[in-house]
This record gives sequence, structure tokens and C-alpha cells, in this order.
Amino acid sequence: MADKKKKNSPPDVQEYQAFQQQREVKRPVFINCLKAFFVGGFICFIGQLISTFYMYFFHFTEQTAGNPTVATLIFLTMLLTGFGVYDRIGQFAGAGSAVPVTGFGNAVISSAIEHRTEGFVLGVGMNMLKLAGPVIVYGVFAAFVVALIKTILIQWGGL
Repeated sequence: MADKKKKNSPPDVQEYQAFQQQREVKRPVFINCLKAFFVGGFICFIGQLISTFYMYFFHFTEQTAGNPTVATLIFLTMLLTGFGVYDRIGQFAGAGSAVPVTGFGNAVISSAIEHRTEGFVLGVGMNMLKLAGPVIVYGVFAAFVVALIKTILIQWGGL
């Protein structure tokens, strides 16, 4: 009877982990990091070109060119996402396409496209910021904390 229990008992945890490790797909971490680095850097390079364009042709200063540059990058990302191009870039680059501000634009428009069949209010409106909402919340909170610390340091004469 003890032999029957051994034959029908579930596999040992260590055996299962060994089985799982044998079949696990090995990810090329170094290559993925290189892809993310170069694609993210290229996106930032495009952003710098757009910023320089605004400074040269529209006479913005370095400080004031940032807002239209970010808006342009987000618009281009949303346009590329709508045509399915940015998804391919994201598949290739991984975090390199998600970390810059273009990742925010992609998250917003992807949710909007995915839920457009549910209608504009209940589909697009409700689901548009599901992915990007936490980024906005934590970004605003972090900016508040940094501004508060800076204000305290300035008031105490530290800066």
C-alpha cells in the first residue's frame, strides 16, 4: 500500500523546479539592455531635435521649448501607436520605449484604442488613464514632495 501512495503522489518540489528550469526560456538580458539603451537614447535624441527646432524656428528659449517638445513627442507616439508602429518598437526595445515620455503617450492611446468599441464615455473615457493614471498620481505627488523640500530649504536659507 505504501508503494501505491508513492506512485500516485505529486512530484517532489525540487524535481518540479529542476523540470521547470530545464524548460525555461533563457532571456538575453544584456542584449535587451543594449536595445533599451539605444532605442531610449534615440527617442531622447529625436526629442532634442524637436526642441532645437522650436528654439531655432519659433524663438523659444531652452526653458520654454520643453513643453511643446513633450507635447509633440506624445502626439507623434500616439500617431505611431494608432498605426501600429510604436507597438513594434516596444516589442523590440522593451523598457527603452516605455521609460521616456513616449511610453506615457503609448499607454494612454493603447487603452483608448482597446476600449473604443464600448463607446466614448464608458469605453474610452473610463479606461484611457487606467495604465497612465498611477504614473500621473505618483508623478504629481513626487513633484509636490520635491517642491516642499526645496521650499523648506530655501526658507531656512539652505539654498
